[in-house]
Amino acid sequence: MATEEVLVDEITYPSKITTTKPLSLLGHGITDMEIHFIHVKFYSIGVYLEPEVVGHLQQFKGKSAKELEENDEFFAALLSAPVEKFIRLVVIKEIKGAQYGVQIETAVRDRLAAEDKYEEEEEEALEKVIEFFQSKYFKKHSVIAYHFPSNSATAEIVVSLEGKEDSKYVVENANVVEAIKKWYLGGTSAVSSSTISSLASTFSQELSN
Repeated sequence: MATEEVLVDEITYPSKITTTKPLSLLGHGITDMEIHFIHVKFYSIGVYLEPEVVGHLQQFKGKSAKELEENDEFFAALLSAPVEKFIRLVVIKEIKGAQYGVQIETAVRDRLAAEDKYEEEEEEALEKVIEFFQSKYFKKHSVIAYHFPSNSATAEIVVSLEGKEDSKYVVENANVVEAIKKWYLGGTSAVSSSTISSLASTFSQELSN
């Protein structure tokens, strides 16, 4: 049976994937910004979750998409739900791995520092993540995927570059893993407001069924 596909800014995402379990595409968007009055798109984002996640969010039943979008408690509940999560980024504007590494470093360090969780272990773990990205070059359509299993506080990062074997890295520091999740799924403070809006819209509908 062919999997349906969803277009996210001209990039195709399968509506379902299987990691250790079948996951559904429940939110998508892009990261972008205005640079000297030009609209620049950096990468598209697809968020895959176990469909059972809805069962863990029943307290938000009946809320509109707009209400969910602005409700950081909702996204905190989504982040802590014991289900598998998978985030797939597809590069739109080519970028050096070192530049992407700086983005991760800033996002993770700032979040952890604000929560008083940025200690030596976190710094070391973050340095290794940056090192993993350092030598890579992301052309258009390169893929960066983050896989968060439901039963452990780790994250597997998989990078797929054209003509090369996939490279993988496992992040084992729970605080760094949590901060990466929040960077992409943390509600109003997340990197892509279009993705957060899309997730809110999906869950508003799913929770009204």
